[in-house]
Amino acid sequence: MNKQVEQKGFFYSENYKKFKQYFIIILAAFTCLLHILQFTPWFTMESIKFYSWHLMLGFIFVFLYTPINKKKPGKYAWADWILILLTALVIGYIIFQYDYIIDIIQNNKQDPTFIVLGMLSTLLVLEAARRVLGWALPIIAILAILYAYFGTRMPGLLGHRGYDINRIATTVLSDQGILGMPIGVSASNVFLFLMFGAFLEVSGADIIFQNISIALTRKSRGGPAKMAVVTSGFFGMISGSAVANVASTGSFTIPLMKRQGYSKRFAGAVTAVGSTGGQIMPPIMGAAAFVLADVAGVGYKTVAVAAFIPAVMYYLTLFKMVDLESVKLGIKAIPVEEVPELKGTFTQSIKLIVPLGVLLVLLLGFNSTPMMAAIWSILSIIVLGLFDKKDRMTLEKLLNGFVATTRSMPQVVAACACSGIVTGVFALTGLGLKLSHFIVNLGGNNILLSLILAMLICVVLGMGLPTTASYIICATAIAPALIQIGVPSLAAHLFLLYFASISAITPPVAVASYAAASIADENAMKVGWTAVKLGIAGFILPFTFAINPDYLHIGLDLTTFITMISAIVVSMAAAILIQGYIEKKATIVERIICVVVIVLAIQSGLIQSLAGWILFGGMYFFRRYQAKKDDKSKKEVVN
Repeated sequence: MNKQVEQKGFFYSENYKKFKQYFIIILAAFTCLLHILQFTPWFTMESIKFYSWHLMLGFIFVFLYTPINKKKPGKYAWADWILILLTALVIGYIIFQYDYIIDIIQNNKQDPTFIVLGMLSTLLVLEAARRVLGWALPIIAILAILYAYFGTRMPGLLGHRGYDINRIATTVLSDQGILGMPIGVSASNVFLFLMFGAFLEVSGADIIFQNISIALTRKSRGGPAKMAVVTSGFFGMISGSAVANVASTGSFTIPLMKRQGYSKRFAGAVTAVGSTGGQIMPPIMGAAAFVLADVAGVGYKTVAVAAFIPAVMYYLTLFKMVDLESVKLGIKAIPVEEVPELKGTFTQSIKLIVPLGVLLVLLLGFNSTPMMAAIWSILSIIVLGLFDKKDRMTLEKLLNGFVATTRSMPQVVAACACSGIVTGVFALTGLGLKLSHFIVNLGGNNILLSLILAMLICVVLGMGLPTTASYIICATAIAPALIQIGVPSLAAHLFLLYFASISAITPPVAVASYAAASIADENAMKVGWTAVKLGIAGFILPFTFAINPDYLHIGLDLTTFITMISAIVVSMAAAILIQGYIEKKATIVERIICVVVIVLAIQSGLIQSLAGWILFGGMYFFRRYQAKKDDKSKKEVVN
């Protein structure tokens, strides 16, 4: 009995907890410094070797932060350490036998040692993804491997010549698979931006965002929900994670909305939709946007600029729908007693504005690489923190920033590595091209029908998958088809990114909606379907810019001016159409007018757009005038 208690007690002891804590801090500091040094002139290693380091460190953090028994972390902790040791041995072998491994990959050799490494690496990837992401993505990866092996038995279009275990293992552990583009983007761009977001949060940026949002919306009707939209948008710009955004902002915004009269389902849905938009909101967007830049073969600056107008439309539509909901419910501004102390907010915001300014100037003004822009922005946060007497950047905060970065790392690494298995099999078997031909043949020459088919496939694949994994699979399988039918390459990839992102609020598996529902204490499906209604812009916008690429253009020209005015009109009309309110309940005729306005305003021609503006302006301002006149009459009657 004593022996059993003694064996069990080690992983529950304070000594073990302290050892694990110090181990994480040291490893986190090493991880962050390694990723920074890789992009400096003084220390640069070969790409695949660097990707291997990133993969190894990411998996170690997966097994440290996500124990095999989440309810009792001390139970079976020995199994977690065995997997950590196995990760270090397997991927460490690839790092320290780099020349040998590269020779095998480049010459497609069948080497027994490499095959064993490939099989062990695949098992580690599947287990890491299962722990962090659940079963959906690992099951897809397993099915992909089985498809590669049993290809000769597959019927019709899906059939292929089949591959043995040796060839599959070699492909999976190569620059076409686990060590390919997805993990490469995670190692280079994504990690440093995760670090940038983590240091902003450590420096108190999340509170600054929240207070700025309150200051901007506290005097307007429906203030609490509008504040939630603005806060989620601000925070999403630096986090890029829908669930993390919900957890960070929802704990404050959802209870405030409920207290002011919004229903639980609406409060949860507003936060979920606002948080999901962070993945498509420049300047940072989500991890998938960096993958998109690499896959589409364009600079990240191009992606961020192209995404700006659609992202503004997304939030403008949500903002207006929230405004109209407050009209329905008669909810006014945030009461004075509910407004937190805002004194000093704008003074403190220099710690937020300067790093974001550095990032934007380097990315957009000097055409710097995203990696160097992120590194200089991180340094600016640290330097500004050192001079902040009220909230100084201490060694403890610095270490907390390193640790916070690595807490965000496992989900991205696991998703990219497991997606690498799927893309590797697609490349090996040609499945991606087959799916593209299927979409082209089924859609014929009808772009709209092909886009709808692509949307359905993307939404189904996105159920239960993180945005990055969903986008990678869709980009491999569907993007070539959209490009083939005439959709511009960047528009095609952004189309898929939107639907990969919007899956976070689309039932039956809607991770952002579920996270918001738990905070709102409401049924998850109710929150999910309300989120679909509020997030309608996310379903319409991809079709808008796929059909009219002007929405992805920004410049000092007439096209940009027309597009921006049309974007505002389309967003407002869509909100009124869905909510059924202007200042009072909208009539059927007015809702039909909104449909006509949307169809006209999304066209690229000036005449159609102008007709849409005039039609909407006449209807909207007449109703506003009518509402003010009615309010004035009521006041006169009361007096």
